[in-house]
Amino acid sequence: MKKILSLLFALIALTSYAQKTLPLPIDRVEPQNWWVGMKHHDVQVLFYKHDANLTEYQPSLNYPGVTLKEVVKVENPHYLFLNLQISESAQAGIIPIQFKLGKKTFTHSYELKNKSTAKNRIQGFDAKDVLYLIMPDRFANGDVKNDSLPGFYEGVHRDKPFGRHGGDIKGISDHLDFIKELGVTTLWLNPILENNQKRESYHGYAITDFYKVDKRFGSNEEYVALIEKCHANGMKMIQDMVINHMGNYNWLMLDLPEKSWVHQFPEFTRSNYRSEAVSDPYHSKSDLDKMTNGWFDKTMPDVNQSNPLFANYLIQNTLWWIEYAGIDGIRMDTYPYPDKDFMARWMQEILNDYPQFNVVGEVLVNSKPMIAYWQQNLINKDGYQSHLPSVIDFPLTNAVNAALNEKGSWDGGLSRLYTNISQDFIYPDPNGNVTFLDNHDMSRYFHNVGRDMNKFKMGLIFLLTTRGIPELYYGTELLMDGNYSIHPTVRMDVPGGWKEDKVNSFTVAGRTKEQNEAYDFMKQLLNWRKNKKVIHEGKLLHFIPEDNIYIYFRSLGNETVMVIMNGNDSEKKLPTARFAEGVQGKTKAKNAMTGEVIQNLSELTLPAMTALVLELE
Repeated sequence: MKKILSLLFALIALTSYAQKTLPLPIDRVEPQNWWVGMKHHDVQVLFYKHDANLTEYQPSLNYPGVTLKEVVKVENPHYLFLNLQISESAQAGIIPIQFKLGKKTFTHSYELKNKSTAKNRIQGFDAKDVLYLIMPDRFANGDVKNDSLPGFYEGVHRDKPFGRHGGDIKGISDHLDFIKELGVTTLWLNPILENNQKRESYHGYAITDFYKVDKRFGSNEEYVALIEKCHANGMKMIQDMVINHMGNYNWLMLDLPEKSWVHQFPEFTRSNYRSEAVSDPYHSKSDLDKMTNGWFDKTMPDVNQSNPLFANYLIQNTLWWIEYAGIDGIRMDTYPYPDKDFMARWMQEILNDYPQFNVVGEVLVNSKPMIAYWQQNLINKDGYQSHLPSVIDFPLTNAVNAALNEKGSWDGGLSRLYTNISQDFIYPDPNGNVTFLDNHDMSRYFHNVGRDMNKFKMGLIFLLTTRGIPELYYGTELLMDGNYSIHPTVRMDVPGGWKEDKVNSFTVAGRTKEQNEAYDFMKQLLNWRKNKKVIHEGKLLHFIPEDNIYIYFRSLGNETVMVIMNGNDSEKKLPTARFAEGVQGKTKAKNAMTGEVIQNLSELTLPAMTALVLELE
């Protein structure tokens, strides 16, 4: 009997011991690798196993130049964080990280790679570029096999305006020639990371995995291949990122490492969306807390960047994507919503490793001072320094839309453009602002100008010849004209992006006469702009509008471009003596759009509702 009992107790002990043994592989390691040669050399590695107590394991490593600096245990025993210190002497290779429990040990092979030295990667972007914003789900479906996949809540339903339509990375890659021919230099894709939400996450802003491309768009490898294809074609890639919030089905949210990784409330509390509260010197604490800590939506929990572990996680995730994918820039969503001191640190960490990099922040307010607050080098009264190179210029967008739809007056019509530009003293670098006519969150530009082709062209000429980094929303060249009050019409599929489409707008034959006119106009203007350093870097000189005619010059060295906007419904004669300061004694000009040479600049004839781009000679 004693022998039987001894055997039984031994069996129970072995069973108990086996239950504590971590089976291979563990569920997640993030970041899954790192690089030697990075200035960010203290790396926090997350280990996760959903059915194990990782806090019971004793980690260790033995690798030249790498030290296990700290082991961090958190509330949730499914997680363990290892802080690795990677010295300058460390070489690329596999770090064997051992985890020991009692007499049993398993090893995780953690890879250190060499930082890339390729010259055409991670270039940054600036005013010589033109950005082309694409909503991947609505552009083109290149691979129908990834439309509906096991393990994903939503499949393709093109009949549902808020459903997924099947656009993907391959669809963009297949039509890269169309985009390149148009004359833009840089792609900006709405977020392509996994959004495995139960509904309405086609837009990409409810991320459920910070390290994976959504499989319905493609794979991480396909994303990198698209970026490399862009680089091979002289183009760039901007990645749209979200740090303020995540999807409520994010794997982290479903099993939080610590309760403090997201802002918690007794009941659902939505942000007040009043980003001006952050820079307001008289803000109430309650308003600021609601703005920065309230959830963006019921399905978008607000991330707490003041949690040191999550802060490190987010910073490393950004650096990982830059180095892994070779992106050239970032558009950061809802920039004022996260903890602003964290965002300053985040930006500094990027520039430490990639000083040539550019990030543009979305600050959605119609106030130049409140947007300028977030641009680097502004001397703010509260001492805040963001280190953010670029901001999205919403006030200029609103000025254009109003200017083209009003009669001229002291402060209306084209005077709005003058007034707006005249306030650029508030920006440390107005030429670094991203300028635009519309995007995925507002009515389309062609709709805003009442489908008037003359106004359409005028606004584009202004956008592409004034200061700043222009952005165009996909489909502008096809005269898409959705109204934001009917939200889905702003995010329509491109005809021809799906095999079943009866019309193919990617071809000349598939476009209407009016669409070809718009496409050809934009193609000519954009390709002209590509090689015009005077537009990218030239000094801007403008004159107060009279009779709703706005004139400005861009000059660099001996090169001068004169832009004349006639906002009237009738032809005008324009004596040019008043503009001698800009003309600088030049006597003739070439129309950049028609090639016509004007032999006498003393008086110009301006067609109704037209903008002229004149290269002075």
